[in-house]
Amino acid sequence: MFMRIDHIGIACHDLEEKIALFERTFELTVVAREVNEEQGVKEAMLHIADGEGGGSYIQLLEPLSADSPVGKFLARRGEGVHHVAFGVPDVSQAMEKIGAKGVRLLDERPRHGSMGSSIAFLHPKDVGGMLTELVQAAEGR
Repeated sequence: MFMRIDHIGIACHDLEEKIALFERTFELTVVAREVNEEQGVKEAMLHIADGEGGGSYIQLLEPLSADSPVGKFLARRGEGVHHVAFGVPDVSQAMEKIGAKGVRLLDERPRHGSMGSSIAFLHPKDVGGMLTELVQAAEGR
């Protein structure tokens, strides 16, 4: 079902500071920046590598407000890994298959994700405490 790890989402207080850290330390390059009002974040995608199933990235997330999901995460846990995202060929199909196995879906249907992707989240309590995202990459990504 999974083709690759699409990205690791990292919550941070200062997006520009963390971008500079990842560029300087790991020589990663920002390939996309977005403000996602629906999810309440400013984000940057930093390219790691390309593989058979597509690219892998680090996603840096800065909350737009303290009451957004990432803002609440930062208040509870501080900066660090927020979620792991797995690339799938068809997010709707993956949702149906995983949901049929008793895993709760946080999304009823796919929604807009980074770089034009379609995404859905799984309930962390049903997958070992890890917020898990399913990602169907946009064509050509």
